[in-house]
Amino acid sequence: MRSYRDLCGIARALDAVGERWALLVVRELVFGPKRFSDLHRGLPGMSQNVLTQRLRELEESDVLRRRGTLPPAAGLVYELTDHGRGLEPVLLALGRWGSPLPPDPGSAMELSADALVVALRTTFDPAVARITRGTVQLRLPSDAFLLTVGDGRLAAVRGHGPADATLTCDVRTVQDLVFAGRALEHAVRRGDAYVEGDVELLRRLLGAFDDRPASSCPRAAGR
Repeated sequence: MRSYRDLCGIARALDAVGERWALLVVRELVFGPKRFSDLHRGLPGMSQNVLTQRLRELEESDVLRRRGTLPPAAGLVYELTDHGRGLEPVLLALGRWGSPLPPDPGSAMELSADALVVALRTTFDPAVARITRGTVQLRLPSDAFLLTVGDGRLAAVRGHGPADATLTCDVRTVQDLVFAGRALEHAVRRGDAYVEGDVELLRRLLGAFDDRPASSCPRAAGR
């Protein structure tokens, strides 16, 4: 690993997580542990060799660790350490700072599942959602998250659990519903989304975000 050899805390932080892809690896682990294959799926532009190298470097820097899982899904997963979880507010601040910037013309049109949930947290508008309370289960093709709103805050965690409403769809549909103005009823009618439970809560939650990332999402039909 290269070093800035600078005493400043910012430089020392960049010594640990400043290599290309490092912070995006951390982004993929903010909401819970993942296997190597799941990490690579969330970072398709990153080669497996580079991912292996970044994981090793982040482990040496005490940002993440490996641990085994129990049967029947025995194997290794990567998860953030307490030290690594301290990067979450840094990532959210970077997301807020970067969202208004125009995407590169060659950027992918769809976020990873974890990048989507980070985008939801960084664009959540507490003023709009100040009277909204409840939990929404977001079921994606390869992942699931519980989104809980209350007291003007949005919390997110990977996994399944009790919820007031459930939205089942793909990542792109969520992007369109939140950032491109697509109507929930249109997505349901077209078969792109399936909703259970408190539809009004879900509708309020989908409307509780600003549209800063919208430039990366073409306007959807069926507003």
